[in-house]
Amino acid sequence: MSLTRDDDAAPAAVTSRPTTPTLRRIVTNQQFVLVVVLIALILFFGARNTLFFRIGEFTNLLTDFSGLVMIAIAEAFVIIAGGIDLAVGSTAAVTGVIVAGWIQPLVTHGDNLAVILVLGTILCAGLGAVAGAISALLITVFRLVPFVATLITYSAGAGLALVISNGAPVGYDPRAIVWSTSGISLFTWLDIIVIVIAIVLGVVLHFTVYGRYTYAIGSNEFAALAAGIKTRRHVASIYILSGVLAGLTGMFFYIRSGSAAPTTEVSNSANLLAIAAVVIGGASLYGGVGRWWGVILGAALLTVVSDGLIFINVAPTWIQVVVGAIIALAALLQTLRRRSNATGRMTT
Repeated sequence: MSLTRDDDAAPAAVTSRPTTPTLRRIVTNQQFVLVVVLIALILFFGARNTLFFRIGEFTNLLTDFSGLVMIAIAEAFVIIAGGIDLAVGSTAAVTGVIVAGWIQPLVTHGDNLAVILVLGTILCAGLGAVAGAISALLITVFRLVPFVATLITYSAGAGLALVISNGAPVGYDPRAIVWSTSGISLFTWLDIIVIVIAIVLGVVLHFTVYGRYTYAIGSNEFAALAAGIKTRRHVASIYILSGVLAGLTGMFFYIRSGSAAPTTEVSNSANLLAIAAVVIGGASLYGGVGRWWGVILGAALLTVVSDGLIFINVAPTWIQVVVGAIIALAALLQTLRRRSNATGRMTT
């Protein structure tokens, strides 16, 4: 008899388990919220100024988005692995300054533009790899926490950029500016190259062993090490990858403006926006959580906000205030999502 009662009670216990409402799951889904907010912002800025919907403005948005998304994805790899890279902005600045000075003689003599841009891109990527390797060395060999290690790299990079350039833009290549505005429809060639790189990185993050190792280390580095993953080597490669992408971003800025900007404002702004795009996109600063498309949406949202506020004549000084508010909202959504997931586990 007791067996019958236990068997009869089991289905009732299962069917009585409360489940997380579908509406709550949707509302706390950060990527879904980002899509809604992004559409709302575009409609808002368009309503305030109908010129916002011009093809030329969308082209500017895409170019600004391309300038942010590469270092945002670089930051995403690092954060998902449980680290932080404060040096992406300064790496972009110092690599751009150094390479702009190196290739200026070629520009002055009117050498082939394609050769100049390819050579500059290779040099920027190489210098970025060196900067990333320094951060990796400080973290994996000298055992500094990522915040301190990359703060050192950031300070050194920002300082070198100012010293090398004497605080002034370096180089001038009008042909690069002209090339940066050519392309197909809304997309410039520069945008297309960045988008292709971003897609490749998304595939690497979500569909390769390298990406799985990145998530595993960010979730639990000790468990990843016990599973046979060479965690130190992998972490080092992530910081080198971040440096390479930051260096490529430095070349992007050079091509777009025809010169390299060494100012600390550029370094600080790039660092802030890169980390903000990752956090807004749903990645956890504790590591192990984050999606490529979330970073893309976060970068798109920040681009629309930054350009849109300027477009409706809001002072640029307000942009960081708005970005801070958006980060706070993203953090709140993450908290709600964690509580929702915890509640769901407790009721099952």
